[in-house]
Amino acid sequence: MAKIPAYLRTYISDQDPSLYTAIDHASWRYILKISKAFFSKYAHQKYLRGLEETGISTDKIPLVSDMSRKLEKFGWRAVPVTGFIPSAVFMEFLSMGILPIACDMRKHEHLGYTPAPDIVHEAAGHAPIIADPEYAAYLREYGEVSRKAIYSDQDMNVYNAVRHLSDTKEDPESTERDIKAAEVRLENAILAQRDISEATLLMRMGWWTFEYGLIGDLKNPKIYGAGLLSSVSESYHCLGATVSKIPFSIECVHTGFDITRPQPQLFVAPDFQTLGRGLEELSETMAFRIGGLEGLRRAHKAGTVTTTQFDSGAQISGILSDIRVDTSGRPFYLKFRGPSQLSVYDHEIEGQGPKRHPEGFGTPIERVTEADLEKAKAIARDGKIQLRFSSGVQVEGKLIGKHLEKGELVLLTFKDCTVTCGKELLFQPEWGEYDMLCGTKVVSVFGGAADRAKYLDATGGFHQTPARQKSNLTPENEGLNALYSKIRQLREAGGWNSGSLHQLEEIFETLERKFPQDWLLRYELLELIETQKAPVENSAELCEKLRKSLTEISRTSSELKEIIQRGLELL
Repeated sequence: MAKIPAYLRTYISDQDPSLYTAIDHASWRYILKISKAFFSKYAHQKYLRGLEETGISTDKIPLVSDMSRKLEKFGWRAVPVTGFIPSAVFMEFLSMGILPIACDMRKHEHLGYTPAPDIVHEAAGHAPIIADPEYAAYLREYGEVSRKAIYSDQDMNVYNAVRHLSDTKEDPESTERDIKAAEVRLENAILAQRDISEATLLMRMGWWTFEYGLIGDLKNPKIYGAGLLSSVSESYHCLGATVSKIPFSIECVHTGFDITRPQPQLFVAPDFQTLGRGLEELSETMAFRIGGLEGLRRAHKAGTVTTTQFDSGAQISGILSDIRVDTSGRPFYLKFRGPSQLSVYDHEIEGQGPKRHPEGFGTPIERVTEADLEKAKAIARDGKIQLRFSSGVQVEGKLIGKHLEKGELVLLTFKDCTVTCGKELLFQPEWGEYDMLCGTKVVSVFGGAADRAKYLDATGGFHQTPARQKSNLTPENEGLNALYSKIRQLREAGGWNSGSLHQLEEIFETLERKFPQDWLLRYELLELIETQKAPVENSAELCEKLRKSLTEISRTSSELKEIIQRGLELL
């Protein structure tokens, strides 16, 4: 298995199972219980077997380390993370065959759905279908393509707004005003997007496939998207007539989405191979494949760190700030601003990282051979050689270094150097040594740095301090959690008797008195009694009270009524 680079390891957090409350485990158990019953009929055929094969049980929240060991037999691993991580980081993990699993557990109040990454979504949503080799291959290839996509500065604004909204909704101290402000921030960030970047197109494709995808026959599709598999509310309705079903094609990338609302349409692929073909079709339109002036223009418009690769293998990573084009439309000189890196085939040339080029870099796009250098040396003056190109660019200075790759020149280094284009001064000796990359044309332009590990180590890149796994235990629900613990202990003991009935009655009375709106523990009480192999004397009366109480609570909202009813149907 590939070693995880240091800049990705900073996003890996520790999963602390002691932070999961008895309420959390009950929520997980209920979600899995009704999900398995529903998805046995309406999910991709791999779902139920995939849960078992990837180490996911109904009874308790899984350990990511256990899941990772199970996933290894499919050529995958899992790592624990917390909250939102940058899309570029998530995609790079996928490209390595690593599934990042958010460790937080959704709050009891958000049992049906949460926009925040949580262990239900990542573990019970993504992992089971990875057991299908064709789906796993698509997911990994999607990561490979996405890590080359060009991100815009507006993309990062949207990402930060999405993360803020998610965190705000999950924060127990957030007010309605806070949530509304976070929603407005996201709306404004989306409206501010002047152009649709490659990263946005890929994000949409991911949303409509591995997050909210359907598979099979258009009239009778099955669910495989993790967003649906982890949303007991939306998945229950998504196959109905109110949600449009559209045959999958790369046209899905032109359909936006809203993470805070149920999706009005879903895309149906006949099989997972179709997803792979669609991804290949989309990748053919991306700058990393087409290169040239169009690729450069996308990088320039993005205003983020990208990499330009020449046909010689030489690469420049930085923020492209200027493209000089001749009368025939050929780019002949590039300028980058900010920390820049010079590489060959994704490996930084020694000493040519951001520390040497902290404020930018410029180079002509020209091929130079050893024969060219020998000719220039033959007419050198005062040790300075001249390289004159048809574009009008002229480089004059003392050659002090060169780097070859596969016998071809990719880098020349000069001192006392002057670079001009006509009357314009592009570089002067006072600025230090001048490095010039060699190459005839731009063959690829892609997002991020070529040698990411070294570039990010030097600049910090998109690094952020990982959030800590949080606990849902609060002073307000501490007493309720203790009651959940008692029921869990009784269930795990494997049986109870008439002497235990009095304890259950006391728990119910406490619920009625102190926690009148908590429905899940009432359900657990009812389940404990009604699934007892041998009926316990006088338990029927408590069951009747519990069912009546659940009925009353279910009247408070249609969503709650539906979730409770689905559980009752399983008893």
